[in-house]
Amino acid sequence: MIAAVVLTAGCTKETGYKTLIITGQNNHDWQSSSPVLKKILDETGMFSCEIAETPAAGGDMSTFNPDFSSYKLVVLDYNGDSWSDKTKSAFIDYMKNGGGLVVYHAANNSFPDWKEYNEMTGLGGWGNRSEKDGPYVYYRNDSLIVDETPGIGGTHGKRREFLVRTRIVDHPITKGLPARWMHGNDELYSLLRGPARNMQVLATAFADSAAGGGTMRDEPMLMTINWEKGRIFHTAMGHADKEGGPAMQCTGLIVTLQRGAEWAVTGNVTQQLPYDFPTAAGVVLRPDFKEITYKEALQNIRSYDIGKSTKNLVCIQFHITQLAGDKAGLLKAEEDLVNILKDEKATAESKKLVLRELSWMGTEYSVPTVKELLNNNDLKDEASFALSRIQSVK
Repeated sequence: MIAAVVLTAGCTKETGYKTLIITGQNNHDWQSSSPVLKKILDETGMFSCEIAETPAAGGDMSTFNPDFSSYKLVVLDYNGDSWSDKTKSAFIDYMKNGGGLVVYHAANNSFPDWKEYNEMTGLGGWGNRSEKDGPYVYYRNDSLIVDETPGIGGTHGKRREFLVRTRIVDHPITKGLPARWMHGNDELYSLLRGPARNMQVLATAFADSAAGGGTMRDEPMLMTINWEKGRIFHTAMGHADKEGGPAMQCTGLIVTLQRGAEWAVTGNVTQQLPYDFPTAAGVVLRPDFKEITYKEALQNIRSYDIGKSTKNLVCIQFHITQLAGDKAGLLKAEEDLVNILKDEKATAESKKLVLRELSWMGTEYSVPTVKELLNNNDLKDEASFALSRIQSVK
C-alpha cells in the first residue's frame, strides 16, 4: 500500500485524468513543491491529483507500493532512496503499457543506477553520473550536439532569471509559444547527461558563466522522451521556495507543465496558450498559480496605480481582441469599460488606461461618459484624446 496519500479538495471523485504525484524525499523542498504541482495541474480541470509520500530517508521502502495501473499520469517530485524491486517492476510495467510520466526538476537526479529510469528521463544529473551514463546533449550555434566528452553529470550556478529558447516550434507542447521567453528566478541545470534515446529537446537556456557553473552553451530545459509505449515530459526547471516561489510561479513553467502533462497522457495538447505567457521582454508570475479571468481583471484594474503590474489591462486587451467581429460582445466589453469610468472608487490611473482602450475600440456609446471627464483635471487630456479618436471614426 502507499505509505501516505494526501487527498485534498477536488479529488473526492473522478474529475479528470487520475494523477499520482510521488514525493516524500528530495534534496529540494518537496513539502512546498508537491502541493503547488497539484494546484497547477488541478487548475486545468483536466487532472485529478493525489499526492503519495514515500517513507522518509532510511525508512522501509517496501511499504511504498502504489497501484500505478490505476493512474493515467505519474508526476515525479522525488529524489531519494531507491524503490523496492517490486515497485520498480510495477512502474516499468506501467510505462510499457502506455503510462504518462512527468519528470520534474530534481527528479532527474534520482535513481542513477536504475537503467530503465534513466532511459525514461533521457538526461540526468548528480548521483555520481559521468560518461558511463551517457553523453552530454546541448545546442551550440543552433545545432544539437551529442557530446561524449568525459566529465561530471549535473551542475548549476547561482539562481537567476533566464531566457528560454523554444527549439521545436511545431510540437504540441510548444506550438504557439514565443521563440524566446523569460523564466522566473531558478536554477539553470547544466551538464546533464544520460542515454538521450528517443528524446526531443523542446527548449533550452544559455548557461552563462557570469552566474557561476556556466557552460556557455544552450542547455536542455524541456524535453520529451518516448519509452516503450509510454510518453515522458521532462522539465529541468522549477526550483521551489516556500509557497512555490518565482520559479514555480512563472507562467512559462506553469503553462509548459500543464501542456506537457496533457501530452504525456494523450499525445496531444488541447489547451490554448494564455494571454499572460511571457515573452523575451520579462518574467510573468502568477502568485496564485492560475490565469486571471476577465471578470477578475475588470475588478482588479479599478485599484491600479502607477508602478503596479499591467497584468489586468493585458487580460482585458486580450479579451477584447478575441471578440473581433462580434458586435454584441464588443459592445458588452465597451459597457464594462465605461462602468469603470463611472466608478467613483476607481483610481485615476485605472481610468487613464480605460480611456486609452476606448480611444481605439470605443463607439458613440462611450461619448457621453468620456465628455463628462473633460472637466476632470486628472483625466481631461486622456478624455480629450479618446473623444477625438472615437468621433473621428465614421
